[in-house]
Amino acid sequence: MTMRSIANSISAVVLFCALSFCTTQQLLTSSEPGNIYDLLPNDTIYQHVLRTDDKLSLSIWNHNNLSIGSVFSIYNSNESFGKWVLIDGNGNAQLPKLGEVRLAGMTCTEAADTLMQLYSTHIKDPIIVAKVLNRHATVLGEVRTPGYFILEEEEVNLMDLIGKAEGFSDYADLSDVRLIRNNKSYYIDLQEIDEFFYHSIVIHSDDIVVVSSKKGKALDQKAPTLIPFASALTAIAVFATLIVD
Repeated sequence: MTMRSIANSISAVVLFCALSFCTTQQLLTSSEPGNIYDLLPNDTIYQHVLRTDDKLSLSIWNHNNLSIGSVFSIYNSNESFGKWVLIDGNGNAQLPKLGEVRLAGMTCTEAADTLMQLYSTHIKDPIIVAKVLNRHATVLGEVRTPGYFILEEEEVNLMDLIGKAEGFSDYADLSDVRLIRNNKSYYIDLQEIDEFFYHSIVIHSDDIVVVSSKKGKALDQKAPTLIPFASALTAIAVFATLIVD
């Protein structure tokens, strides 16, 4: 290999490093694009639909022996420490007194109504609350604590979820926020929409919110390491070119 080839190779390494540091991470780019405005009419009436692997608590007023993780008693209804029943692969749950009951495809309200009818043959005027304990959403990118969040409240909007992640980081690009749902990416410019709009976006279980980085973040963070390294390589490249010339 000639000295000029070595110089060209070193220059290419410097360029590659600079481009690598400047490129922001691209997440889930294969998702199909969607229009965020299409979600609003559906979100105003959204209720989670029970499905396989949902962890369900069942609260029956004044009947702790039949309840599973009751909100009416001392039993914890938390997913990690409380009682719950799992909806199996056939969409059924095993319940006290009733045995196997199909609940998949119902909302919690519909499930409670169904169970009230079934339990009415065993107890008088049952009061029942059904709740899913493992509804969750994920926040990635430029928030202070990205991660996986349990949706304990029945309705959590976009800003509620950002709040669970302790807000945006200093490098958050508010003009490029992405909501990924059912393999569709819905792009949101929080600088352009009003407060009512983003409080109207209700988070569904399994939603992923990605907050993009401002341009230049990677370069800012890597600058202390990149500059001396690039300077050294550039100097070597220049020196090698001088020798060749």
